[in-house]
Amino acid sequence: MTPSQFLRAAGASALALAGFWPGLAAAASLTGQVTADGKPAMGAMLTVFNEAKTARETVYTDADGRYAIRTSFGGKLDVRARLLGHADARTSLQLSPDQRAEQNMQLVAHATPTDRTAALPASAHNARLPWASEKERAPFISQCNYCHQIGNATTRIPRSHEAWLDTIGRMEGYLAMVTRSEADTFASVLSRGFDGKPFEAKHDIGATPELARAKVEEWLVGDNMSFIHDMDVAKDGKFYGTDEGHDVLWVLDPKTGKTERIPLPDSTLPVGGLFSGMNLHIGIFTGKHGPHSMAEDKDGRLWITNALSSTLMSFDTRTKAFKTYPVPGDALYPHTIRIDAEGIVWFTIVASNQMGRFDPRTEQMTVMALPSNGFFRWVSDALFPTLLRVSSWFPHKVLLTQLSHHKFLGYNVLAFPYGIDVNPKDGSIWYAKLYANKIGRIDPKTMAITEYDTPMKGPRRPRFDNNGVLWIPAFDEGGLMRFDTTSQTFETMKLPGLAPGEYETPYALNVERKSGEVWITANNADRVLRYMPATKRFQSYPSPTRVTFLRDMAFTQDGKVCSSQSNLPAWAIEDGVPSYICIDPTGGERDRQALAR
Repeated sequence: MTPSQFLRAAGASALALAGFWPGLAAAASLTGQVTADGKPAMGAMLTVFNEAKTARETVYTDADGRYAIRTSFGGKLDVRARLLGHADARTSLQLSPDQRAEQNMQLVAHATPTDRTAALPASAHNARLPWASEKERAPFISQCNYCHQIGNATTRIPRSHEAWLDTIGRMEGYLAMVTRSEADTFASVLSRGFDGKPFEAKHDIGATPELARAKVEEWLVGDNMSFIHDMDVAKDGKFYGTDEGHDVLWVLDPKTGKTERIPLPDSTLPVGGLFSGMNLHIGIFTGKHGPHSMAEDKDGRLWITNALSSTLMSFDTRTKAFKTYPVPGDALYPHTIRIDAEGIVWFTIVASNQMGRFDPRTEQMTVMALPSNGFFRWVSDALFPTLLRVSSWFPHKVLLTQLSHHKFLGYNVLAFPYGIDVNPKDGSIWYAKLYANKIGRIDPKTMAITEYDTPMKGPRRPRFDNNGVLWIPAFDEGGLMRFDTTSQTFETMKLPGLAPGEYETPYALNVERKSGEVWITANNADRVLRYMPATKRFQSYPSPTRVTFLRDMAFTQDGKVCSSQSNLPAWAIEDGVPSYICIDPTGGERDRQALAR
C-alpha cells in the first residue's frame, strides 16, 4: 500500500498528509474557466488560499480564460478570481490532497464607480495629481515614493493642505529630505489631487501566453507592525528576512510553510539606535539595530547590515548564533551588502557616503570614504555625523533634518551610495549613488575608485549579469539602464506603464544568470516586470496582492524569483501583514501539463 492509499484508508486530513509525509507529491487540483462580462478572461488571476489563510498560490488564465492549478493545500479552501477593472469573485471548496475539481468563476463590473476607483493601483491615483511639470514632480517621486506606496487606500485619504503638511513633517522623521518650498508644493498638489472622487482608468495588464505559464506563491510572515526589509534564499532552502523595525529575523521553510521568529542580540543603544533623534514610527521601530540587508557566504553564514546601530552582524543558520562587529568611525546607516569570490564582505554606508569592507578570516574592518561629488555634498559628509549626535540629545525632535542645509538646497546635497554588486568578470565592486546619479567602481586590490554619471536619475539597487553588464533600476525616472563595463557605454529603456501618464518606481532588480533575463520590482502598479534582452521585451506579472512594495530579489535553486512584501507600514498592505512572494515563470505551465496527462 502506498503512503497515499494508507492515509486515505485511515481518513487522514490534509494536515496529517503534510506532517507525516512532507516529501509526498500528492496535490489537490483545480481547473476551470474565468469569464469577465460573459467572455473568456485572459490574464485573470486564480488564487487558492490555504485553510489558515497564511499562504496562497496563484495562476493566470490563458486566452480561453482557462486555468489549471495543483496545490499542496487541503481542507476548506477559499478560491478567488481577480482581474483589474472587475470585482473579485470568490467561492469555497472542500478538497483533499489528491482530489481534482472543476470550478468556473464569473467576473462582473464593479457595483459602483467608487468601488471601481478603489480597486485601481496606486499608479492610477498618482497619475491624477496636478503637478505643474515633471520637474516639480521629481522630488515627490524621489522622496515620497521612497519606502511605501503613495496612492494606495491608506495614503490617498482626502486631507487639507495643513493636514498634508503635518504628514510630510512626520515623513521627515523617516529621513524624507524635502525643502520647505517642496513641502508646501506637495501639500498643495496632494490636497487637490486626492479628492476622493471616482474616475476612469483603462489599463493594459500585459496578458500574454507567457503570463499564463507562470505561478505565484505567497506566505504571510511577521505582524502588522513588521518592516521586513530584505529577504534572501539561503543554501538550506529557507527564506530569511530582516525585520528592520523589530530587530528580528523571520525565517520561512517554503516546503512546510512554517515560520520562525529569531530576535537579534540586544544592544546598549536606545530604541532607534544612532537615529533615536529621528521621529521613527512608534510601534514599527521598536528595535535598536535595524537589520537591513543580508548576503550568505560559502560557509552558510548570513551577513547582515544593521542600519540603525551601524554594526555588521553574522548569523550561523545551523547554530543560530550571532556575532556583532561595530563599524568604526562616523559610519551612518550601513545598507546593501554583497560578498565577493574571496569571501570579502562589502557594504554601502548610505548617510555618510562610505563603503565598508570586512574580511571574515582576519575580522579586519575597513571603512573608506567615497568621492563627495561637489562642495555641498562634502558639507553633508562632514556635517551629518555631528548633526546626528546632537539630534540624539533631543529624542524624536528630528533636528538632523531640520538643521540640515538640504532644507534650502534639496536632497541632492547628499550622495547616498545605495545598491552594490560584484562584477563576476574581474571581481570589481560597483555601487550606485542614488542622489548623486552616479555609479562607481572600486578596484578590490588597489581600492582605486572610478565614477560615472548615469543618463537616468535615481540609480538604486543594480545587479550584474554573467557578461559583466551592470543592470541598474532608475527609480526617479521609471527606467532601466544597461551599462557595459567593457565599453563603458549606457543603454536606457523606459519601463512600460499600465496606462499613458502612469509611471513606475523600480526599487530593485536581479538578473537570472543562466538566461540573462532581468527581473524588476514595479512598486507603483502592484506588479513585477521581466525584461528579456534577447528580444528587448518586457513581460508584466500582476501581483495577487494589492499595495505591493518589493525589495531585493533572490532566486531559488529551481528558478523562482522571490522578494519580501515590504510596504511601510505593513498594515497598509491588502493582507495587513508582510509576506514572502515567489514567481515561478513556468510553474503554471507545469501544472497544466501535469493535469493534461
